[in-house]
Formats: sequence, C-alpha cells, structure tokens
Amino acid sequence: MGDYYEAQDEFMKDTLKELGSFTVIKNRNNLNYIVLGLAVLIGVGSIYYTNIIADQLKKRERNQIELFAKTLETIANDNSEYNENVMLLFEEIVVANETIPVIVTYKDGNPKIHKNVKIPQGLTSEEVNNFLKEEIENMRSQYTPIVIANKNNEGEVFNYEYIFYKDSFLLTQLQYYPYVQLSVIAVFFILSYLSFSYSRAAEQNRVWVGLAKETAHQLGTPLSSLMAWLEYMKSDPELENRDITRELDKDIKKLELITNRFSSIGSVPVLQEENIFDVIRSSINYLQTRISSKVKINLHQESEEVKAKINKPLFDWVVENICKNAVDAMSGVGVIDIYVQCSPEGNIIIDISDSGKGIPKNLIAQIFQPGFTTKRRGWGLGLTLVKRIIENYHRGKIFIKSSEVNTGTTFRIMLNG
Repeated sequence: MGDYYEAQDEFMKDTLKELGSFTVIKNRNNLNYIVLGLAVLIGVGSIYYTNIIADQLKKRERNQIELFAKTLETIANDNSEYNENVMLLFEEIVVANETIPVIVTYKDGNPKIHKNVKIPQGLTSEEVNNFLKEEIENMRSQYTPIVIANKNNEGEVFNYEYIFYKDSFLLTQLQYYPYVQLSVIAVFFILSYLSFSYSRAAEQNRVWVGLAKETAHQLGTPLSSLMAWLEYMKSDPELENRDITRELDKDIKKLELITNRFSSIGSVPVLQEENIFDVIRSSINYLQTRISSKVKINLHQESEEVKAKINKPLFDWVVENICKNAVDAMSGVGVIDIYVQCSPEGNIIIDISDSGKGIPKNLIAQIFQPGFTTKRRGWGLGLTLVKRIIENYHRGKIFIKSSEVNTGTTFRIMLNG
C-alpha cells in the first residue's frame, strides 16, 4: 500500500507539472525580473540615444542662429545700395529658416522682427506686441540671446540688437519622443501582463477543478468498498458495538465529506450563516483523536456565538488543513491555540497559532503557492486550497500574521461578519 500511495503522489505531481501549474509559478518571479530588466534597459538606452541626437541637433540649431545673427549684422552694416553676396546670404540663411522660432529685438527689448513664431489670430497690434514679449521671456529662459552690433561708416558701434530663439518643434518632439515611446511600451507591457495573468489564472482554475473532481472520482471506489465492509461489521453482533466499528463509521463519513468537498471545487458554494465557534469546535473534536496525543488544541473565544456566512464543509477543510500543518511543524509535540474574535468593523478574525519550528522570512511569500512544500511526500496543495477557499469562495482574507523560527507561526483568517 505504501508503494501505491507513493506512486499516486508521483503521478499527481507529474500531472500538475505537465499542465504547467508548478513550473509557471516557480519561474514567474525570475521571468518578471528578466522582462522588467529588459524594459528598463530599453528605456534607458532609448533615452540616452535620443539625448545624444537632441544635443547634436541643439548645437546645429545654435550654429544656425549664430549664422543668422551674423547675416543680419552683415546686412545692417552694409552701406552699399545693392550687394549680391549680402542678398544671397539673406535668401539662403534668413529666409531659409523655416523651423527655429526667432525674435529680433531692439536694445530696449521691443520686438523688431520675428520668424516661425505662431501668433494667435485675431490679436490687435498691441496684443501681438505683448504676446511677442512673453515669447521673448520664454526664449530667454532657454538660451542666452545673441547680440548684433550695429556700426557706422567708421566702424564704431552705435546700437545693439538681440536675437532670441528657442528649440524648434522638431527638437521638442525629439526630446519628448522617448517618454512617449516608453509610455506606449509600458501600457503594452501592462496589458500583456494582465492578459497573461488572466490566461494563467483560467488555466490554473481548470487544473484545480479537474484535479479535484478526479480525486473525488478516485476516492469513490475505495469508499464504496469501506461502506460495504462497515455494513458487514454492523451485521455481526460481536463487532456491531465495538469502538473500532464506531470509529470506522466516523472515518467513512469523513471520507464522504472529503469527497463532497473535492466535488464542489469549481462550483459556486452555498454560504449559510453558521456559528463559527461551533464549526471550529466540531473540527477540533474530530482532529483531537486522530493526531498525536502530545498535541493540545485550545479554542478561545470572546462569546459563545460568533456568526458568519460560510460553507461549513469547505471551512472545516480550512481549519483541518492549517491544524494538520501545525502538527507537522511541531513534529507531533506542542500546543495549537485558536482565537475567535470580532473586529470593531464587524469582521470575524480567527488566529491559529502553533508552537512549531516557524517559517523563515524568505519563504513566507511562497507558502500559499501551488507546489511549495517542505515535506518529502507533500504535494504543496493544502495551503493553496485553503487560500482559494477563503478568498475566492468566502471573499475573506488569509495570511501569516507572524512567524518566528523555532518559536511558532500564526495564521490569520478574516471573514465578513
């Protein structure tokens, strides 16, 4: 029989692995880190490369503006009536600038000419002048203006003009492009991750339902045989009233309950208002005679009646699973304390504490993951089922409230009152 159960354990583990439940979850964190690292690398590389191009474009625009200034200065200081070279410079440099916003001002700061500055329509001359002055201040905050020196025939400077400019629309777009690109990538990554998570969760749900129903089916055959043997023992006057017959009857009823539990996985459970204290006490009474006599289970409650809507068979399963894990953690020797209380918000809080070996902090996050177990023959499914029962079916919460190595662990269950 031992070989049979070991073979069955290995079969169930292999089945889950083939379905991807264990492998995906164990590798999920590493995959997330790799994807996140690649995303950060792409983002940093994109911003770095774009900044290099933007700096080069800034230098180019600065050179264009300086050439623009020299051209205006040359035109202003040329006293000949017509100079083909000057006019060529004007056409090729001043007129050809179709991208860089430029405003030329007098010495007192009033605008003289402007180019590539988008002025709103419908403004009066005074409003246009005020608008250009505001643009000048914006340009001044970006770059230091270029000075144009006006000279007389003797070469003496008699007046100054200033050229203000700012980044072209193309350069501005280039500077913001990597951030827009990263935003699009981030949105795509988030949508892909949510889609993958939903698909994985749906696949795991199918695995859970299939596994549970197959387990219930497998339990049916030996259970029917046990029930027949029980009826035979009850028909024998010498065995009918013996303790072994009564205990066997209890175990068969428990097996029927377990089979019904597995069968109900995947279905919407019926929640009924139950006295939590009575449900937990019933579970303890059954467990106490079937675990080590060196383990004592104590139930503490604020009142005799603490009610909540639960599915009794499934909630029994939760209490039994946690208590059995506690017994294993204590190696069959210790104390389990169960505290039932109501929070000020009306929720029901159940703390299950043991005096076992505790859980290392680096393993706490993995406790409820499918396939995680510290037992040699464990499937690593008990606490995962517990979490699903509490959070998916009862809309409650379960987590490790505290745990210290060689001291013990406390599980906390929170149910809606």
